[in-house]
Amino acid sequence: MGKLNFFGIGPKIGIVLLPWLAATIIVRTTNKRIFAYTSGDNSFILISGIILMVIGLVFYFSTVRLLLKGLKETRLVTNGAFSLCQNPLYSSIILFIIPALSLVLNSWLILTSSIAGYILFKIFIRNESNELEKFFGEDYIKYRNTTPEFFPLPFRKWLS
Repeated sequence: MGKLNFFGIGPKIGIVLLPWLAATIIVRTTNKRIFAYTSGDNSFILISGIILMVIGLVFYFSTVRLLLKGLKETRLVTNGAFSLCQNPLYSSIILFIIPALSLVLNSWLILTSSIAGYILFKIFIRNESNELEKFFGEDYIKYRNTTPEFFPLPFRKWLS
């Protein structure tokens, strides 16, 4: 049995998403009022962004820890964040970290990076899923069929 790639489709998404995100931040800094959620007191938005960022970073780093352990042991990881969705690394960035950055910087334009990231995720994820199916076989197919692909929905498993 060979080795799985830790990075998966991350570099394919990143090569488009990082420049997109950088461009939205640059445009936001030159046109703060046009792209702001609010022009008044934004302390609620800032605090919300910080809270969302902390949640996203905890979700991300706990996922990295689980993934590294799974790769080291060459096993399919289905616990922790992976019990909530199949792709928690991508979810943490697209659903939590980028929107948090959008709130912290008070710019809805930055939020378009999440939309772009999700579109790129949907374009490329089939390759990663096929690789995991070949590598782990029936175990992965069962996991894929019972776990949400992207959106961490714990209540789905609680209801079944």
